[in-house]
Amino acid sequence: MSEREELRTFIVYVENKPGVLNRISSLFRRRGYNIESLTVGHTERPGVSRMTIVAAIGAGAAHRVEANIYKLVNVLSVEDVTHASTVARSLALVKVEASEASRHRLMEIVRVFRARVVDIAPSTLIVEITGAERKIHALVEVLRPFGILEMVRTGQVVMTRGTLHHAREAVSAMPAQDQEQPGQRTSVTGETSKPLAKEAEAPHSV
Repeated sequence: MSEREELRTFIVYVENKPGVLNRISSLFRRRGYNIESLTVGHTERPGVSRMTIVAAIGAGAAHRVEANIYKLVNVLSVEDVTHASTVARSLALVKVEASEASRHRLMEIVRVFRARVVDIAPSTLIVEITGAERKIHALVEVLRPFGILEMVRTGQVVMTRGTLHHAREAVSAMPAQDQEQPGQRTSVTGETSKPLAKEAEAPHSV
């Protein structure tokens, strides 16, 4: 009996070096898991980037994926925050047809969803909305009958609420010189930590 899959959210801290994104995405590809959402950006610590990955994976497989991500070169920490208390946000830009007759109605819809119009052309509007995935999806469905000409969406960015940020603290506590040597990392405290001995056995495993 196959394991039931659900959307799992991983927060991964990595050294900001070439090839890291390719190694992580390849890990998901080889195991047949589709990445639904992926965002990467700088953090408050120079030389460290943060990835937020959302993928449909079963609970058991998620633990294996988490362990394998941590073994990759240049990965500093990884945490599955699927069931943690988090704040998640995405952004979307939607270009929609806007005739003289429909423009007032469109502006009302934008106001109801607390979105905003960032561009007005003679026959189109570009709407920007930031929020949870469900909110963005709801606005898109309401705008669809007017005629969506173009749309672009970012992936989710996620942050745990309160003090549930052990992985971030572990990365922040690392001395700066640790980031100059790929594969040498301070073990993360908590459930997501992996012993350095395991990593030493296969420093380039994926």
